[in-house]
Amino acid sequence: MDKQLKIAFTGPESSGKTTMAELIAEAYSTTFIPEYAREFLKDKTTYTLADLDKIAEQQVELCKSSKNKLVISDTEMAVMLIWSQEKFKEVSPIIQHLWELQDFDHLFLCAPDIPWEADKLRENPLDRERLFQLYEVVLENSKKPFTILKGTIEQRIIACKKQMELLLKK
Repeated sequence: MDKQLKIAFTGPESSGKTTMAELIAEAYSTTFIPEYAREFLKDKTTYTLADLDKIAEQQVELCKSSKNKLVISDTEMAVMLIWSQEKFKEVSPIIQHLWELQDFDHLFLCAPDIPWEADKLRENPLDRERLFQLYEVVLENSKKPFTILKGTIEQRIIACKKQMELLLKK
């Protein structure tokens, strides 16, 4: 692999993004870029649209700063786009611009067909399927390459590795 290969996991809350990013990074002996929102929001009880801009900008910087040949990110700008629209009924020009510039080679869209795991940063336990459909539409409209990951962790790993092998051959 001559050039850097960049992949990201996306999808609604509690759909397995972090688990998959960790497992795939381990399988390919690389590190993954965590979701910066968790760090930024860990001590906050509320946040603003401007905070989402800061989170998005830092997430992009974390991805850009990786020197690994294989970059695996726990999140990407579709998350920020949909989160912003859902929470604030608008998307800032900053997030829109970062979405348009996003250059991952492939996205893995995680389906919400696994049990919900509550934590203090999650906000949408009841409408994950509706949100998943939003992600699917956003990705289809963007023409960005993506694969839907469904089923058990084992099934997801198999599907992800199958796609990864194709990407690594390019």
